[in-house]
Amino acid sequence: MSDTITIDGKAIATDLRAAVTAQVNELKAQEKTVGLAVILVGDDPASHVYVRNKVNACEQAGIESHEHRLSEDTTADEIRATIEKLNADNKVHGILLQLPLPQHLSL
Repeated sequence: MSDTITIDGKAIATDLRAAVTAQVNELKAQEKTVGLAVILVGDDPASHVYVRNKVNACEQAGIESHEHRLSEDTTADEIRATIEKLNADNKVHGILLQLPLPQHLSL
């Protein structure tokens, strides 16, 4: 007999997405919205794919997504200012700074 345990990651992800969607729907029933802001700095192709997938996942769960695309030469101070602005926005409940950042940044 083997002690191997098989974990079905896809099933777990499906269940988790369903639970998040249900929670978002409960909040919407109370006339509350949920929003995620994603900050993308630069033009890393993989990062664009990751952000697109996050936006799609938000859409499927009923979460508003707010994309902020900043140029490759954006400074750390400009990123901090963007985060502070988003932090003060009552439509934003989570902020994701997409990695990797351009090499000149070390936040």
